[in-house]
Amino acid sequence: MTLVDGHGRVHRDLRISLTDHCNLRCTYCMPAEGVPWLPRDTLLSPVELMRIVRVGVAAGITEVRLTGGEPLLRPDIIEIVARIAALRTPDGGPLDLAITTNGIGLARLAEPLVDAGLTRVNVSIDTLHPERFRSMTRRDRHADVLAGIAAAAEAGLRPVKLNAVLMRGVNDDEAVDLLGWAISQGHELRFIEQMPLDAGHTWTRRNMVTADEIFERLATRYTLTPEGGRGAAPAERFLVDGGPARVGIIASVTRPFCGACDRLRLTADGQLRSCLFAQTESDVRTPLRAGSDDAVIEAIMHRCLAGKLPGHGINEPGFLQPARPMSAIGG
Repeated sequence: MTLVDGHGRVHRDLRISLTDHCNLRCTYCMPAEGVPWLPRDTLLSPVELMRIVRVGVAAGITEVRLTGGEPLLRPDIIEIVARIAALRTPDGGPLDLAITTNGIGLARLAEPLVDAGLTRVNVSIDTLHPERFRSMTRRDRHADVLAGIAAAAEAGLRPVKLNAVLMRGVNDDEAVDLLGWAISQGHELRFIEQMPLDAGHTWTRRNMVTADEIFERLATRYTLTPEGGRGAAPAERFLVDGGPARVGIIASVTRPFCGACDRLRLTADGQLRSCLFAQTESDVRTPLRAGSDDAVIEAIMHRCLAGKLPGHGINEPGFLQPARPMSAIGG
């Protein structure tokens, strides 16, 4: 049965967090000391993950994205990718299988991931300056990220998609430079509005660099033409100087795209979420480990989506930030 919520949105995209662990401490994500990690015995095994993915694919999932924390920290990441890549949709087609990563492990893993069946990659890079990177992430790994991006391109994951979060007074002066560098390397950049998903709950609308501001800064150097045909994609895409280069802006806060959302999320400890900002979760790990059959797992997916709200509510007076931070939910 197709995964449809109460507002008629068909869900084809499954976002899977493989771990809440991360080897960076980005200031907009978690405090310097990190956060309490999930108990190891709560994390889904590859076999358990595959049960859920298979059920989802049979119900219409066509795209799977692996996230974290930092998904490349899973020691069994190649096995997981290979198992998912081997699945076929009901009409016999392959899945669109992607990873969102900070890039640190890609220099070593890009080629094995492609060999295992990975088709796309998104890498986070918020600055071109090593010292600024160290300040923003509290780790000296800028060179490793650049090496990872280069390795991904060399392995055939082109265009490498890059994610950048601009923070007011921190790196918001780099919008033009980041886009110029991405274009020169043949990559596709996406700017993401900072969202209220940090572990410390320190997000403020005042410090967020908006989509309008990003567009205005890019327009000082480039001519941006809306591409259209966005569908359920989170990024509004623009041709740069007539193309073929493109840039995307993901404006979850100021230009919500909830009406076209087709994403279902699975946390590393086996909880289904209908939205990044959902206040409730649906436990699939417990019935899975109790021996429930596929029909039960699919029914939990449908119940989860039945409660999906029409929008995330960030701009509503009663909005509450979810208890879990982004690192524990998955991007």
